[in-house]
Order: sequence, then structure tokens, then C-alpha cells
Amino acid sequence: MIVKLIDFFRDRLAATIRVCLAVLVLLVLWDALLVDKGDAHTLVERIPGFWAGFGFLACVLIIIVSKWFGHLGIMTREDYYDD
Repeated sequence: MIVKLIDFFRDRLAATIRVCLAVLVLLVLWDALLVDKGDAHTLVERIPGFWAGFGFLACVLIIIVSKWFGHLGIMTREDYYDD
């Protein structure tokens, strides 16, 4: 079932990206317009969409570091044991 879901999203990649970006924009607008910033503890918590941007950048960083770490030696050729 999960394979069918992944294939569904992969076949409609452009639409999937547009929907994800629309959801991100709606979350930032919600944060900017409807969330009370009066009890914010730090200055950055008053910036609309800060945590959405922070989370996005953190995910990108995790992906980049994981790919770098994988290319260091975790990912090997399929015929590694044939040598």
C-alpha cells in the first residue's frame, strides 16, 4: 500500500510540490495573522514563519549531511564482496 502511495506522488511530482508549498505558505500566513506573539520568550519567536523556515532549513541540512555521510563509505558498490 505504501508503495502505491509513493508511486502516486512520484507520478504527480509537480502537483505534490505545489501542494506542499501551498501548505507551507498557509502555515506561515496562519502564524503571521492568527497566532498571538505576546508570550514569545525570544525575539526570533516574534518573526512570522520563523519556525517553519527553521524546520525547512534543518531538514535540508539533515539531508545534505546524510548524503555526505553515506558517500563516505556507507554506500558501496553492489559487487563489493566479489573482489
